[in-house]
Amino acid sequence: MKLYHSSNVSIERPDTDHSRNFLDFGKGFYLTSLHEQAEKYAQRFIRRKQNAWINIYEFIFDPSDWKLIEFDSYDKKWLDFISKCRAGEDDSDFDIVIGGIANDKVIHTLDRYFEGELSEDETLGLLKYEKPNNQYCIRSQQMLDKCLKHIESKQL
Repeated sequence: MKLYHSSNVSIERPDTDHSRNFLDFGKGFYLTSLHEQAEKYAQRFIRRKQNAWINIYEFIFDPSDWKLIEFDSYDKKWLDFISKCRAGEDDSDFDIVIGGIANDKVIHTLDRYFEGELSEDETLGLLKYEKPNNQYCIRSQQMLDKCLKHIESKQL
C-alpha cells in the first residue's frame, strides 16, 4: 500500500526520534493513504514560508507480526486513546496505530472536550456524524525499518 507523509524536508529514512510528544496517537511517524490529505497538510508549511514536501512510501506488513490497534470511528475507545496520548499518559506498546485523523472540526470539538466545555457524551454525540479520514502512526523504529520503503519525495 502507498502511504504519504508531509514535511518541510525530504525524508528517505524515517525515524520515531523526530516526532513530537502528546500527538493524537503518541510519538511516532505519521502517514496517510490519502494523497489529497497529505497535500492539504503540506500547505501549512507553505503558509509558514517553508519548503513543503510529500514523501511517498510503500508500506508492506503482516498484521499478525506486529502489535496494532485500529479505530474505525470516532468512538469512546478512540477518544480515550487520544486523551491518554495527548496527556502523555499512554503506556501502550503498539507498533502501529491506525484511525481517524483529527481534522479542523474534530480538533475544535476535542479542544472543547479537553477544556471541560463538553462532556464525554456531548463530544461523542458531535463526533458520531464525522466520517474519519485516516492516519497511520508507526510508533516502532523496527517496524519503520522493516515495513516502510521510501519511493520518492516531491517538493510542492
